[in-house]
Amino acid sequence: MKNEEIIEDYPNYIINTYTRQPIAISHGKGIKVWDNDGKEYLDFFAGIAVSNLGHAHPNILNALKEQSEKIIHCSNIYYNENQLALAKLLNKLIPNSRIFFANSGAEANEGAIKLARKYTGKTEIISTKNSFHGRTLATITATGQSKYSEPFKPLPAGFKHVTFGEINELKNAINDNTAAIILEVVQGEGGIVVSDENYFKEVEKICKENNVLLILDEVQTGFGRCGKMFASEIFNLKPDITTVAKAIAGGFPMGAIIANKKVAKGFKPGDHGTTFGGSPLACAVAIASIETIINDDLLENSEKLGKYFRTHLLTLKDRYSFIKNVRGYGLMIGIELYIKCSNIVNKAREKGFLINCTADNVIRLVPPLIIKKEEIDLLIESLNEIFLDIQSE
Repeated sequence: MKNEEIIEDYPNYIINTYTRQPIAISHGKGIKVWDNDGKEYLDFFAGIAVSNLGHAHPNILNALKEQSEKIIHCSNIYYNENQLALAKLLNKLIPNSRIFFANSGAEANEGAIKLARKYTGKTEIISTKNSFHGRTLATITATGQSKYSEPFKPLPAGFKHVTFGEINELKNAINDNTAAIILEVVQGEGGIVVSDENYFKEVEKICKENNVLLILDEVQTGFGRCGKMFASEIFNLKPDITTVAKAIAGGFPMGAIIANKKVAKGFKPGDHGTTFGGSPLACAVAIASIETIINDDLLENSEKLGKYFRTHLLTLKDRYSFIKNVRGYGLMIGIELYIKCSNIVNKAREKGFLINCTADNVIRLVPPLIIKKEEIDLLIESLNEIFLDIQSE
């Protein structure tokens, strides 16, 4: 089917919950994808920071093929060797941890909130304004953007929001019933918003002083996206719970709660569960994905090319007055504008580049970690052309 045929038929069968770009993706290879009309694109969005190894990576394909020929699903009623192997690998990355496997970032955050309440015996969760933690009722309530939660009131009780980066506001929000604070190291959906090292170290200190758990939502920042395996490493943070998903299995749906072994004891048999989480197939693919990131030096590539990318984007900032800021870590980059960016996304797509607009005026760039300088140069050249046209209008 052609793009137009698919797009026209969608409303007849699909619940309309997304504002979609007017193309249907057919297949991909590396950083490239093709639509159903055969047009080629360079993918700088990577399925919302999911496809860190690009598309159709041979290691992912081999893991999928080999494991699917053995067993795909066996339920958590039974032990699963692949689950153990992946948990051991994650334990090397975050020592002295215990893992619960889920299917998505929202599930991981939901489970982390449950674990924090169960372990502490307290009920209040503090999160930050402009944050994003998922689409379940609890996680949209934790999310500090009313546009996601307002239509679904009444919302679960026990959530409080403070300004990201404002340490005194956080101090004043903590009380005897505070179980945990949940933070993104970089606010992804909120516009690639970053804060400084002092803020995060102060948050960590305050949590310890008040016996409050620190949950870091690394759903979007994990597995090399910010130039480190986890963004917490940028600031040498030691959270009590880390939540991950998106890139953990290179595009295969998976999430996880990574808790220190003391906090992990808060869950007892029957306290939490999932039918599909940590299936033999998902775990096999996740192992292949993480080992590839390590063995192919993709952390270094993310950090090195992220700096290269931001340096060249800053030259555009110097050239165009409607660019307010360029920020981010590794290959998680935001270009904040004084204008809305949806039309820029459309113009880029027409030129053969997939990028994203978030928070209305921030261009979000989260390409696969396998990206090359030449591909970055092509997007910079294209953005320059688009910005020149905007300036001349």
